Amino acid sequence: MQAGKWLGLVVVLTIILGCQLGGNRDYAASTGAGNVTYAGGVAADNNRLTLGGNSRFVAGPPPNDRVIVVQDGALIQDAVRAASPGTTIRVMPGIYRETVYIDKDGIRLIGVIEQGERPTLDGGGKLNDAILYSGNNVVVENFKITRYKGNGIMSQAGNNWEIRNNLIVDTGVYGIFPQLGTNGVVEHNVISGIEDAAIYVGMSDNIHVAFNDVFDSVAGIEIENSRHAIVESNRVYNNTGGILAFITPGLPIKTTYDVIIRNNFIVANNHPNFAAPGSTVAGVPAGTGILIMAADDVVVEGNIIRDNKNAGIIIVDHANAVNVMADPESDPNSDRVKILDNMMWNNGTQPIAEIKALMLSELKVGNPDIVRIGPSKDSCIINRHRYVTVGLKDFGECQITNTHGIANYLLANVPPRTIAPGERGEVAYLGICSGCHTYTGRMIGPPVQVIQALYRDNPQGLADYIAAPTKKRTDYPEMPPQDYLDAATRLAVAQYMLEVTE
Repeated sequence: MQAGKWLGLVVVLTIILGCQLGGNRDYAASTGAGNVTYAGGVAADNNRLTLGGNSRFVAGPPPNDRVIVVQDGALIQDAVRAASPGTTIRVMPGIYRETVYIDKDGIRLIGVIEQGERPTLDGGGKLNDAILYSGNNVVVENFKITRYKGNGIMSQAGNNWEIRNNLIVDTGVYGIFPQLGTNGVVEHNVISGIEDAAIYVGMSDNIHVAFNDVFDSVAGIEIENSRHAIVESNRVYNNTGGILAFITPGLPIKTTYDVIIRNNFIVANNHPNFAAPGSTVAGVPAGTGILIMAADDVVVEGNIIRDNKNAGIIIVDHANAVNVMADPESDPNSDRVKILDNMMWNNGTQPIAEIKALMLSELKVGNPDIVRIGPSKDSCIINRHRYVTVGLKDFGECQITNTHGIANYLLANVPPRTIAPGERGEVAYLGICSGCHTYTGRMIGPPVQVIQALYRDNPQGLADYIAAPTKKRTDYPEMPPQDYLDAATRLAVAQYMLEVTE
């Protein structure tokens, strides 16, 4: 399956100062202020986004002036049902014990903060998800979300979204989880206590993750099977791994590239790993600041990376990673990685045995700041003398020194994602099921191949299970019900899942 079939991107690069950059996904150099700057890797056209201040407004202004106010004691979902596309729903402070599902475009779900009190979505340890949305041009802002078993905020195949200024505590697998979308912003959120990733961007393009505070989770911020993403100005601490750029094998989108990780505080990510056994992030060693696995064209610049006891930066391929299966359609190596100036201090005080062995093989002493395991062609570093490195002998000298010329990879406007007749099952599979199931490997749930063996000639049985699952295997967490999907969609996705071959 080709990623471009679904994403259909017209990719541009916009600069706040009005400069237009062109070219393809290769790196181009331009002279600026005496330094050589990174000119990005996406083609330019006239679709520019004008930004003001710290916020990136990609959902656009409300298309109408209709406002619905939800008072404490009412249901937010009732307001969503009553809303026409383009409505702003303002939710007053109070406790709301529900799952909110948005399947309309242009909905702005805005919490009202009064005297420091926010509207709180509380799952009580029983509900799976707080907010799910599949619409385009959706905004979710100003909520406290806690005690859900699955996800705090999850998008499912929507474009032009903004998730900001939310407080998310203990929501199970993911805190914020946008999937299969184009043009999105995650900023000014505080997230903790997540057993997979506090912020997980999956199979998405043109993403900006900034000014978030993430801690006490397995993965702080994860960019997985996604492209054209900037992760900057976040505070990432006391997670198992701080910031991850991954390709997870077996997913429909096969690449991760054009990721800039810059100006973040990545501090003391030494939390014991408490991910679901066998999952991809369960293999992340505690004490890892940045982990780059099979992702290409990743730039690491201007970060403060300190007190991560395993290593500050690890670059690895699929062959040397834990809990990762081969995917013949995915390039397993991390190529064209660029390590620019970063402040690194007191990392690698307790590296895992494999890193110790690699250091011994190179007769290296000291605590490892940067570790490369496996092939990584055309990669480079500047000022390598500042760091203790291992596995970087073939890294060249970078011909760029900074990414100052790039404000973001966001687009001014992306057409709403539409579903053609006959595509309902495939889009639901990509936007929902593939968040937990790869085709051959282990993720949160069992592989699709296992599901196909169980329900080979029984799509209706699988559709019924999707609506009301029961725990069948002790080695996987219980699947949450997807009963917010209508019966026709559940059957369509079941039929598609039983037919898919990769």
